[in-house]
Amino acid sequence: MSRIGQSPVAVPSGVTVDIAGQIVTAKGKLGEISVTLVDDVEISHEKTDLLLKPRSDSQRARTMWGTMRSLVQNIVTGVDKGFVINLEIVGVGYRAAVEGKELVLQLGYSHEIRYPIPEGILITCERPTTITVTGADRQKVGQVAANIRAFRKPEPYKGKGIRYVDEYILRKEGKKK
Repeated sequence: MSRIGQSPVAVPSGVTVDIAGQIVTAKGKLGEISVTLVDDVEISHEKTDLLLKPRSDSQRARTMWGTMRSLVQNIVTGVDKGFVINLEIVGVGYRAAVEGKELVLQLGYSHEIRYPIPEGILITCERPTTITVTGADRQKVGQVAANIRAFRKPEPYKGKGIRYVDEYILRKEGKKK
C-alpha cells in the first residue's frame, strides 16, 4: 500500500485548486498548472487539504495512488513557490550568458551553442560559470536543466562540463608514465 498517497496535500493560502472530473488545476502567484489524474484514483477537496484515494483495491490503482498524489503536490508547490535547479560549468574558457530569450553557451566547441529559453522557464546567470533554471512546472524545469547539461556532460578525468551543483563526479585516474 502506498504510504505517499495516504498523506494529504496541503493547499497554502494564495493558491486555489479547481477539480473538474479527473482534471486538477492549481492557480497561484506563479501561474496556472493542471494535471489529469488516471481513472483509478479519485480526489476530494476538504478545507485546506486535498485527499486522494484509490477507487479499487487493484494493483494499478494502488500503484498510481502515490504517483498522482506526488503530481498534485508538485503543481500546488509549483504555483506557490516554484522550483529551482542550479548548474555549474567547469572548464577553462567555458561560460554561459543570457542574451534576450536565448542561453548562449561556450563549451569548448568550435561554435557557441544557442539554446532558446522555453515559455514558463526563467534562466539566469549570476556568474559566467553558473546557470539557474527556475519555473513553476517541476517536470519542465528538470527537463530544461537536463537538456542544458547534455550539451557537455561532465567527463570523469578532469571533471570538465556542465553539472548539477549537488552532483558528485566519480573521478578516474589518468595515464601513468
